[in-house]
Amino acid sequence: MERVYSASPDRAWKALTEINQMRQWYFPMLEDFRPEVGFETRFTVENEGKEYVHIWKITEVLPMHKISYEWKFGGFPGNSLLTFELLAEGKGTRLILTHKGVDSFRGDIYPGLARENFVSGWTSFLDQALMEFLKRKI
Repeated sequence: MERVYSASPDRAWKALTEINQMRQWYFPMLEDFRPEVGFETRFTVENEGKEYVHIWKITEVLPMHKISYEWKFGGFPGNSLLTFELLAEGKGTRLILTHKGVDSFRGDIYPGLARENFVSGWTSFLDQALMEFLKRKI
């Protein structure tokens, strides 16, 4: 997925990597996050009465440009790789989101982890939550 925001790459980078900002638009229950290769965190999200333990491990960091992390769910099969890339575009930022390996979560067996749920979730995060967050003055 690609989106262009009117915010600077620096502002977008902070929204993607600073925990206090991430909690405001992304995952409020995030307990810890550091954009450092090897850093690991886990947190629980409840959805439709089910708990999903999100497990992230940072695999790549190019400050102000790219961050990637493995994304798994405790108690479920599969492993994915999420990447956010930022490119300066005029006075704004082009964000490219890639989430590889989503099908390994076996959405055919675990409907809550189906590909369409990820597409819907990322669309909501990018088109609403992050867009509104980046428009705010902080």
